[in-house]
Amino acid sequence: MNGKWRDGAMIAGMVVAWSVFYAVSKRMVDATGSPFAAGFLLRMSALVFLTIQLVADGRFKALFHQGRAAVILAVIGVFGFLLDLFANLGYAGGTLSTGTALLKTDVLMVNLITVAVYHKKLYASDWLGSLVMLLGVLLVLGLDFSGFAFRPADLFFLLSALCVTVNAFLIKAAQEKHGRDTDSISYYNNFTVLVLFALFALFRGDLKALRPAATPHFWGLVLLGGLAQTGIYFCYYRNLKRHEVWVVKLWLLLMPVVSCLIGVLFLQEALTARKILGIGVVLAGAAILLLRGKLHPQPQEERHG
Repeated sequence: MNGKWRDGAMIAGMVVAWSVFYAVSKRMVDATGSPFAAGFLLRMSALVFLTIQLVADGRFKALFHQGRAAVILAVIGVFGFLLDLFANLGYAGGTLSTGTALLKTDVLMVNLITVAVYHKKLYASDWLGSLVMLLGVLLVLGLDFSGFAFRPADLFFLLSALCVTVNAFLIKAAQEKHGRDTDSISYYNNFTVLVLFALFALFRGDLKALRPAATPHFWGLVLLGGLAQTGIYFCYYRNLKRHEVWVVKLWLLLMPVVSCLIGVLFLQEALTARKILGIGVVLAGAAILLLRGKLHPQPQEERHG
């Protein structure tokens, strides 16, 4: 029972941390006028929290003894940066509604890679639950399915989804094949993304244009965003270590539901009938996946094989 409660807490922490980070990121991009400057500030804040965590655990010195594994840790950071960059390029020249839907295709990409590359078996109920949850998320996001239009720049959204997908498998490989601990992966990832955001922001002159005083609680938002990013690293990476990638990705589909509830409770956003329907559909899809063990019982040795 303790293990189930711990798993549930880690999944809940991951979803909440990502929801908070998403909300703060949007505020910071608006406040700075630059996704690169916002990304730099949030990653710098996260670096402070990650450093405090590792120093407190007495594992900070271990960061400098990664050997050849440092390569894959840096690659994880590059993909982390690219997924943000491609999404921003898509928003700059693509269609918002189409892009929002395409970014969610990472769930289907993960399923396909799980089957085609890792030769894991997904049942019809797994695909059904995935599609039902995905449909519910699109309803919660309030997408107008009749207004879909495709532009060449929308391809950037697919590239972003692909980077998200590849990065998840790279993180799991770093944990299982290279024996790297989750906090070292987090630190290298954050530091690499931080450096890349800084280079782009400096090249564009975005940091010179910062006006912190123009935004109430500017530095408080920076700290909150850094803390949320640290929470993502802590929970998401541990979830990837304990569960299959496709399972973790599906639970992340709960994030728009949490963001919706945060908007209703704290930002005076309206809870429309469409969003209520979407929340119900997401939970129905989650219920299908939770029944997986009962729908497809497996021998004990196969579960751990």
